[in-house]
Amino acid sequence: MSTPILATKLYISPPRPKVVLRPRLIERLNEGLPAGHKLTLISAPAGFGKTTLVSEWVAALTPSPLPLGEGKGVRVAWLSLDAGDSDPTRFLAYFVAALQTLFAGIGAGAMAALDSPQPPPIEPLLTTLLNEITAIPDHFILVLDDYHLIEAKPVDQALATLLERQPPQMHLVITTREDPNLPLARLRVRSQLTELRAADLRFTPSEAAEFLKQVMDLNLSAEEVAILEARTEGWIAGLQLAALSMQGHQDVSGFIQAFAGDHRYIVDYLVEEVLQQQSESVQNFLLCTSILNRMCGPLCDAVLLNTSASGQKTLEYIEHTNLFIIPLDNERRWYRYHHLFGSLLRQRLGQSKTPEEIAQTHMRASEWFEKNGDRAEAFHHAITARDFSRAAALAETTWQGMNQSSQSAAWLGWVKQLPEELIRSRPVLCTQIAWGFMEASEVDASESRLRDAERCLEGPSDEMVIVDEEQYRTLPARIAFARAYNAQSQRDYVSTVKYAELVFKLTPEKNHFLRAQAAAILGSTYWTNGDLDAACKSMSDWIDSSQEVGNFIFAIAGASGKADILTAQGHLREVLTTYQQSLQLASEHEKEAQRITAHHHLGLAMLYHEMGDDEAAAQYFQKSLVLGEQSTLMDWPYRRCLAQARLKEHDGDLDAAFRLLDEAKRLYVRSLIPYTRPIEALKARIYLKQERLSKAREWAREQGLSVDDELSYLREFEHITLARVLLAEHQNNRDEQVILKVLSLLERLLKAAEDGKRLGSVLEILVTQVLVYQAKGDTSLAFASLERALTLAQPEGYVRIFLDEGADMVQLLREAATRGIMPNYTGKLLGAFEAQRQRSTSVFPILASPASQSLIEPLSQRELEVLRLFKTELSGPEIANQLVIALSTIRTHTESIYRKLDVNNRRAAVKRAAELGLI
Repeated sequence: MSTPILATKLYISPPRPKVVLRPRLIERLNEGLPAGHKLTLISAPAGFGKTTLVSEWVAALTPSPLPLGEGKGVRVAWLSLDAGDSDPTRFLAYFVAALQTLFAGIGAGAMAALDSPQPPPIEPLLTTLLNEITAIPDHFILVLDDYHLIEAKPVDQALATLLERQPPQMHLVITTREDPNLPLARLRVRSQLTELRAADLRFTPSEAAEFLKQVMDLNLSAEEVAILEARTEGWIAGLQLAALSMQGHQDVSGFIQAFAGDHRYIVDYLVEEVLQQQSESVQNFLLCTSILNRMCGPLCDAVLLNTSASGQKTLEYIEHTNLFIIPLDNERRWYRYHHLFGSLLRQRLGQSKTPEEIAQTHMRASEWFEKNGDRAEAFHHAITARDFSRAAALAETTWQGMNQSSQSAAWLGWVKQLPEELIRSRPVLCTQIAWGFMEASEVDASESRLRDAERCLEGPSDEMVIVDEEQYRTLPARIAFARAYNAQSQRDYVSTVKYAELVFKLTPEKNHFLRAQAAAILGSTYWTNGDLDAACKSMSDWIDSSQEVGNFIFAIAGASGKADILTAQGHLREVLTTYQQSLQLASEHEKEAQRITAHHHLGLAMLYHEMGDDEAAAQYFQKSLVLGEQSTLMDWPYRRCLAQARLKEHDGDLDAAFRLLDEAKRLYVRSLIPYTRPIEALKARIYLKQERLSKAREWAREQGLSVDDELSYLREFEHITLARVLLAEHQNNRDEQVILKVLSLLERLLKAAEDGKRLGSVLEILVTQVLVYQAKGDTSLAFASLERALTLAQPEGYVRIFLDEGADMVQLLREAATRGIMPNYTGKLLGAFEAQRQRSTSVFPILASPASQSLIEPLSQRELEVLRLFKTELSGPEIANQLVIALSTIRTHTESIYRKLDVNNRRAAVKRAAELGLI
C-alpha cells in the first residue's frame, strides 16, 4: 500500500489579489540566495504575514538573483505542514513528494522504501536522497510552511542532517511561529542563514496606511492609521481584524479611540465584531466548520446538513470577504481557516453550542471522511466526539494498510487516545497494538497487549468486539509471530525458534505474508546461532514459496540473503548460481525487481573479486552503483561502503578504507541479517596492516576479548581477529606462551567452524594458523595447514583469501609448489600475486566514499582546468580572465564542480579532488 499523499499540501500558496508590496523584505530574502545561504528562516507569532510574504517572494523570483543566465528563474517546491507530519515516515514521504513536483522521479527509491513493511531509518534514506539532489543541475527552493506544527525530534534531526550536507543548488525556506530545534547558531556563524523575525515583519506606518487604504478600502486619517499601527505594533492580523470590524461601523473614530488591550483580549473582541457583521447563516457556517482542519463544499454540506445554501458558494463568499480563509489548491476546492482565526471560532463554538451538538457535528465529519477514504481524519473526529467505539473500529480496519506503509508509529498515536477498558475488549486491536510496540522495540508494552488479546481468546464474552474478522481468524499466529520477534530483539533465540515454528503450525498455507515473515525470522535466528544449513533451508523455503504464489519481489530479495549464507558456508560456486538465477527472475519482472538487484550485482562483484576475476568484478560493481541509486533496501548504503572499504584495503589505500568503514558504521541498519563482522573488528585488521599494534590491542581490550572466551558464531570473526592481534604481539616480543595460547584458540575455533559446516570460517582459521605456525618456526605444521586450506579452497575457486596475506604467503606458496603441493593451484595463486604487483591502479571505479559517487559523471576537461586554478589565490574574475571565458561561465563550471564532488566551497573542492587524485 502506498503512503497516501494529499496533493493540496504541495500547492504553492498563491499571492493575494490585493497585497501590500514589501520590497525591503523581498530584498532581504533575495540577498541570501547569491550569498550561498542554506536556510531562510521566517519566525514570528501568528498573524505576521509569513506565508503571504513567501508566496509573494517566490512568485517574483524571475529573473533570479542567482547567476543562472538572463531571464532564468528559480524553481520552487512547497510543502504545507500539519501536525500529522510529526511522524518521520510521513514527513519524509511528503518531503520527497514536494521535490517530485519539480523533478519527476527523484526520491523514487526512498518512496518505495517508505512503503516497505519495515519502518525504515531516516538517515540512510536522506543520504540517498541528497545524492540524487546533488545530481540536479538547477537551483531550486523548497518551502516548509508552518514548521511549528512539527513536534518530533526525529524530524528535527533529519532536517538538521539535511542542512549539514545540503547541496549548493538547494535552498530551504522555513516559516514557523517558534524557532525550530535546528543548529541555527552554527548556521549564523558560518553565514549560511537568512532570518526574518517579528520585528522585521511588522508593518511600518507607511505599510499599515497602504494596507488599510488599498487592501481593506478604509479612508482613514494619518492620525487614525498611526493609532492603529501603534496599538497593534504592526501586527498584520490585528490590523486586518480591526479593519474588518470597522467596515460598516458608523463611529470609526470612536472605535479606533476605544481600541486597546493586549493581543488576547483584542482578538476576542474583534472576532465578535467580525462575526456580528455577518448574516446568521454565515456565522453558523463559520462556527460549525471551524472543527475542520481542511474543508471543501461537499464536506461542509455534510457537516451543516443545510440545503438552503451551497457549501462551495459559501466558501467562495467567505474568501471574497477576506474572512481569514486560505485556499489550499488552485481550483479553489479545498480551504482552511487561518490557524488563529480557526481556534477563536472553535472557542466561540463552545460558547454557543452544547457539547452534544458539537459532538454530532464531529460525527457527521467523521462519517464523511470515512466514506471518502480518509480514515485518519475520520478517526480524529470520532475521538473528538468521544465516540470511542467508532474510533476503535476505524483504527482496527486501518491498521493493516498503515502498517504496510510504515505508519505504525502514527497509528499508535491514535489508539493511545482510546479508553483502556475498550481496548481490552477487542483482541484484534490488542494484537495490532502489540505489533506496533513490537516494531518500536517496546517489548514490555507489546507483551502486555498480547496477554490482553489472549485473555479475550481464552474466555470470549458478549462484551468482546471484533471488526476485522479475517485478522481475528489468524490471531493465534499473529500473537506467536509478535512473540518470536520480541524474543529475537532480546536475543532469546530458543524462544524465537519456538514461536516462529508455532507461526507455521498455526498459519494456513495460503497466508503467505505471515508464513514469509516467520520464515525470515526463523532463518535469521538459525543464522545468528551459526546453524547455516538450517538457515539456508529456511531461506530457500521462503524463496520457493514466494515464487509459487507469484511474489517475485520476496523471492528475488530472499536470494541475496541466501547468497550471504552460502558465502559464509564457503560454497562460492553455489553463490554464483543463486545470484544468476535470481537475476534471471528479475529480468522477467524488470520494472518491479530493478530496485532490489543492486545487492545481487554487488554480491557478484565481490564474489568475482574473491575468485580473482577483477574485470568481471569491476563490471558488476559499476552496475551495482547505478542500481543502488534506486534501491529500496535499507542496508544498501551500508553494504556499498563495506564493499568499497574492502576494495580500497586490497589496493593498499588503508586510509580510504578506514574512512569508508567509519561511514559504513554510521549507515548501519539493524536487520534480520546477523552482524557477524563488526566494523570495529575490520578496523582492527587495518590497524595491524598500518603497524598500529597499540590501537589493535586497545580494540581487543574494549571488546573484552580473551583466548579463553566461550565461543559463538556471532563473535567468531572477532576471535580470529584477536588471534591475529596476538600473533603481531608475538612477532614484537617473541613470547612463546602467547603463541601457544593463540594456537589453542585457533584449534577451538577450527573445531567449532567444522562442526557448523562453515567452510568460509574454516579457511580463514586455517590461513591464520599457517601464519602462526610459520612465526613459531614450525614449518611442517605450517605446510600441513596450508595444504589443507588449498585442498578445501581450490574446488570453490578462492584466490583473495591467500592474496590478502601478502609477502609471507607468497613465500610459503612458492615453497609449497617446489614440494609438489597442488602445483596447478599454487601456480594460479602465484600468477595472481604477480599480476596484482604489476598493476599500478585498481580496475575498480574511484569511489572512496558516498560523497564521491557523483563522479560516475566525470569532470569535463574545462572543469578540471578550473579546479586546478582553485588551488591558486586567483579570484573568480581572475580565473575567467586567465581562461579567456565569461565570469558567468566560471560560475556555471563552479556549480557543476561542486555538484559532482559533493562540496560547497573552493577549499573543500580542492581537498576532495586531491583525495581522488584529480589534481
